[in-house]
Amino acid sequence: MPEERRNLTLFTDAHVIRGSVATRQHRITDLLNGADSGFLVLEDVVIDEFGSRAEVTRAEFAQVNLDSILFAVSDTPVAPLPELRIPREPQKALVSVPPFKVVGYVHLAIEASMRDGLASLTSRFVPVTDATYWSETIGESSTSAVMLAINHRRAQIFAPYTVVDPWAGIPRAVEADTEPPAAG
Repeated sequence: MPEERRNLTLFTDAHVIRGSVATRQHRITDLLNGADSGFLVLEDVVIDEFGSRAEVTRAEFAQVNLDSILFAVSDTPVAPLPELRIPREPQKALVSVPPFKVVGYVHLAIEASMRDGLASLTSRFVPVTDATYWSETIGESSTSAVMLAINHRRAQIFAPYTVVDPWAGIPRAVEADTEPPAAG
């Protein structure tokens, strides 16, 4: 496979780093998990510090410590290659990687329980598809991504995710079109 340029956005607990990398890897997780050293060198880099009003930093090159990355988002969606596919079942999950939360699909072995599937996640960077990430702590609004790669070492929680109605089981107020009780 020829080298291609991939645009990435890397989130650390202090910075958002945007840049590109030349790689033969098709998937962002393969690029990050296959790094020979503990670092990734990006080109045409823009570094923005969370909560800062200072100007962004621009650099021709920047070396980023892989251990500092909370998660990475590829700006270029890639189609799955049939020869790289391993049959997996998507399971909706919540991932806490402070100060961020991510909700999306973690792909686990077919017929594995969610518990066993989570126990089998061992890669340094774990793919999450159809993801939404946000941080209330630092004021980062909800953003969607086709796929992102979570730094498994930095994630504090991987858990099944279901939407729960906080009002379920609590009696609802009387309908609006009825008269309120008379004051007595």
